[in-house]
Amino acid sequence: MSDRMLHLHKLVCHRLSLHSFTPHSLPFKPAQLPSVLSPAGLRARPRNDAVRSVRTVAVMSSSRLRNIVPVNAVVAEDGGGGASNGSVSCTTADTPFEDEDSTLGVGYRLPPKEIKDIVDAPPLPALSFSPHRDKILFLKRRALPPLAELARPEEKLAGVRIDGKCNTRTRMSFYTGIGIHQLLPDGTLGSEVEVHGFPEGAKINFVTWSPDGRHLAFTIRFDDENTDSKLKVWVAHVDSGIARPLFQSHEYCLNAVFDNFVWVNDSCLLVCTIPLSRGDPPKKPLVPFGPKIQSNEQKNIIQVRTFQDLLKDEYDEDLFDYYATSQLVLASLDGMVKEIGPPAVYTSMDPSPDHKYLLISSIHRPYSFIVPCGRFPKKVEMWTADGKFVRQLCDLPLAEDIPIAFNSVRRGMRSLNWRADKPSTLYWVETQDEGDAKVEVSPRDIVYTQPAEPSEGEEPTILHTLDLRYGGISWSDDSLALVYESWYKTRRTRTWVISPGSNNVSPRVLFDRSSEDVYSDPGSPMLRRTPAGTYVLAKVKKENDEGTYILLNGNGATPEGNIPFLDLFDINTGNKERIWKSDKEKYYEGVVALMSDEKEGDLPIDSLKILTSKESKTENTQYYILSWPEKKACQITNFPHPYPQLALLQKEMVRYQRKDGVQLTATLYLPPGYDPSRDGPLPCLVWSYPGEFKSKDAAGQVRGSPNEFAGIGPTSALLWMARRFAILSGPTIPIIGEGDDEANDRYVEQLVASAEAAVEEVIRRGVAHPKKIAIGGHSYGAFMTANLLAHAPHLFACGIARSGAYNRTLTPFGFQNEERTLWEATSTYVEMSPFMSANKIKKPILLIHGEEDNNPGTLTMQSDRFFNALKGHGALCRLVILPFESHGYAARESIMHVLWETDRWLQKYCVSNTSDVNADQDECKDNLGTGSTKSESKPVAASGGSGSEVSNSEHEEVDSLRRSLLWYFLYSYIVL
Repeated sequence: MSDRMLHLHKLVCHRLSLHSFTPHSLPFKPAQLPSVLSPAGLRARPRNDAVRSVRTVAVMSSSRLRNIVPVNAVVAEDGGGGASNGSVSCTTADTPFEDEDSTLGVGYRLPPKEIKDIVDAPPLPALSFSPHRDKILFLKRRALPPLAELARPEEKLAGVRIDGKCNTRTRMSFYTGIGIHQLLPDGTLGSEVEVHGFPEGAKINFVTWSPDGRHLAFTIRFDDENTDSKLKVWVAHVDSGIARPLFQSHEYCLNAVFDNFVWVNDSCLLVCTIPLSRGDPPKKPLVPFGPKIQSNEQKNIIQVRTFQDLLKDEYDEDLFDYYATSQLVLASLDGMVKEIGPPAVYTSMDPSPDHKYLLISSIHRPYSFIVPCGRFPKKVEMWTADGKFVRQLCDLPLAEDIPIAFNSVRRGMRSLNWRADKPSTLYWVETQDEGDAKVEVSPRDIVYTQPAEPSEGEEPTILHTLDLRYGGISWSDDSLALVYESWYKTRRTRTWVISPGSNNVSPRVLFDRSSEDVYSDPGSPMLRRTPAGTYVLAKVKKENDEGTYILLNGNGATPEGNIPFLDLFDINTGNKERIWKSDKEKYYEGVVALMSDEKEGDLPIDSLKILTSKESKTENTQYYILSWPEKKACQITNFPHPYPQLALLQKEMVRYQRKDGVQLTATLYLPPGYDPSRDGPLPCLVWSYPGEFKSKDAAGQVRGSPNEFAGIGPTSALLWMARRFAILSGPTIPIIGEGDDEANDRYVEQLVASAEAAVEEVIRRGVAHPKKIAIGGHSYGAFMTANLLAHAPHLFACGIARSGAYNRTLTPFGFQNEERTLWEATSTYVEMSPFMSANKIKKPILLIHGEEDNNPGTLTMQSDRFFNALKGHGALCRLVILPFESHGYAARESIMHVLWETDRWLQKYCVSNTSDVNADQDECKDNLGTGSTKSESKPVAASGGSGSEVSNSEHEEVDSLRRSLLWYFLYSYIVL
């Protein structure tokens, strides 16, 4: 027996002598630990580690994690005996990076303090303005939620994740408090009135103003195991802040799986409630009714993308009905309660502008096992405001066969809604191409309109016909409305001017342009609020001028960056006057909302009032009221800097060129106080996300502003400025397919060329060390990262790939912006898949994925299989699976651990650059499976090319010991 095997036997014997733990001492649920896999297999832990890890527990966190090693029970962050507020306890690393064995199964870890402090900074409140723009809500938020909230049981049904205890969607964020401020005539804020009266610790959601602005409606809930977790609707008086339950009876609870509640008028709400007669949820039968059968004996062509969380059987159908079925209830502020309509799976409720009618949408059986609930049969009815049935508008059948081509839609009536400029007039759209974008037909869409209660025999009126796909309407009155249409394949977008009340005025094109051409973007029309609570085009009048003017709010993209503007636009002549624009020298400003929109009729230009935002590279966003004619700005917020330690960061928008002539841009961030001539080049993290374009000119246009404030999210790459990294954020990686060419047919070529140009630029500037550049991305950015390590290994020291998809054959009916199927573009699917090039990846790659990822295409299996492919070729790789996390990560424990993993990876394989391997080792890996004698012994660990090898007999001994360890820990957990 080798020394290595002898040491392992001694380790087992040592472990068997330690019985200082019990099942009751477990500080967390087994599945709450991040699952970390590394190709090193099982190594002997140093004896001092064995002594330090006396409190050892066995964790069987996932059936696919066969080689889990024991998990250390770690202490709380403050060194105390337990974690606070339901959080799983965490620990920090004592060294910049640790031996691989010491990082397997260690529980949740914390990143270095300089990163942790930024992530833990209290979040700023959200703002909400009253209908009359005279009051502002400060909606207070808390920091990251504990993992215990994500760990709550959830039902995955028809593409929806449901918290059965609360009867709402899972993973809902919430507010912790509501502060009301009066907006004084001079533009300043009055003292805060705190909404009060509800129990302490309540979680607040769905905060909504009444149409007259005198009341607020919202929900509260609790996650305490000893209290009812169902959502209850509360109302508060705005002037006093006093809150009370809407329903006097505690029996009425909100069903928020789909819609929740809506103000019908100033004093009455329509609420989706859990039916009072509902009993316990259906129980899953122990023995199934029969096999699960799907059939296509009619030979229908049904192509769908990789939807997740679908219904699986009849039991799921019953469970979906149980949680999604609502009883609609009218509840007034004076205590009146009235149930209306039968219980059903209601998905939306929309009162007419005159408050006389209700537009009620619902879905019903037959359900589907291959598409989510958005495609289930859909019924739309009209009721009176007091719940009496008027008429059925449509009952659309199950839509499993919507083509996968972009701009394909459902057949029948869609976008059914009320006209915002009329008391109770409906409009909708119907496709003329059977919903299939590949069918050539003119017109492609027709927009119809009809009164709520048409006279007998009155047919719907054709409002407008479109040759592209309908995109929406901005209403003004009978003389003016704007209709939008677009087509993805050509990126064409058009805006039409129509006169809804006149058949004698022909529609005309106002704008016809490419949606990719940001330099030609004229801006979007601003809307004003009507007394009925709807939003229509804000028409502006000038003194002694009969023109028809609207306000266009634009980003103002230029080769120097975005310079937002507000134009006064003559709808008849096309003439425009720039009445405001952002300061381009130091600040980035933008128009947020119209504040003088509460009055009826056209708005006088001299009484215009708008809400603007203002920020700079180093100053966080503040809000101002800007008033005409003086255009005097009054600051209404004074939020503190969210991360003062990075207040003096350096930011620059850089431009450079790809070898094929395409102009590229990126934002370069440098740490505070950094001087390249004095400090030399830094380690650099490049973080990006590719995009598809139809023209080189559009791909080369500048987007964003050099003066925007650097917003740093909890998993942002910018956090590593605190670790003295240079960050190249969002370098443009355009994948271009001009004319009839498909962009992805040259994906790898253009991807590598863009990355080469970005790396050359940061090296040329002297801010990045050529051998210390890392690449990273999330989702499609993770896909990019893996491809670059496969096809451009000379550029990067290592990579970080989060929640990606790596094998495109697992998404055969399209992905991202690719609408061809695997069978139509087989070579493209294969060549784009880094899974197919796993044998080429020699640089260290860190894979991170949420275990409950429900994003179409990025199943957790993608990272599992990619890791196994990499491991099968001896690649230096690491896989971290985050329990309970979805496509984006939410829990504090998960996020902190992701940051710790990322920082460890960067410090070990980028800063220290220990990932280089010699030519002989590369040749050995390249020759695996070719018959070369160099491939007979395979490395157990690919951690920095350590070169440690184990014979086949030693592998068998390792397996034997692993099984012994597994049985011992299972025995200890169950028996001891």
